[in-house]
Amino acid sequence: MTATLTETDRVRVLADKFIEFLETNRLPEGLLARDFFADVTVPTWRLQADSAEGLLAIRLGGHPIRGEVIRRRVEPTLNGFIIEFEERWRDGGQDWYSREMIRADVSEEGITDLSVYCTGDWDEARVAEHRAAVTLLRP
Repeated sequence: MTATLTETDRVRVLADKFIEFLETNRLPEGLLARDFFADVTVPTWRLQADSAEGLLAIRLGGHPIRGEVIRRRVEPTLNGFIIEFEERWRDGGQDWYSREMIRADVSEEGITDLSVYCTGDWDEARVAEHRAAVTLLRP
């Protein structure tokens, strides 16, 4: 007898694999479908990839240092999921921070389409400037 994953379980597994990718800079088996496409938007630029290698190159070009996803929220959609997360890492002797939101469409093979929206990378000076200027109501 073979156990099959529910759609909610599949979304959870793929979202966890995506977080693993962010924290290790390695693509877990089964994360991406063969016909994968990514559209990545950062504050002043836009990049695209249509392969696992292309997505990895975009990631390593912007985040060569492994980080830690400190907060995340995953919401299933009709075609996949949306994940909102915050990431921290240390590079060049200082701490960095970013917030991102991703929409993922999935198939039986994995993620087929990925849209990434990133706030950009905030160094310690930007984090301090923000903290001094704004009191957030929620973390």
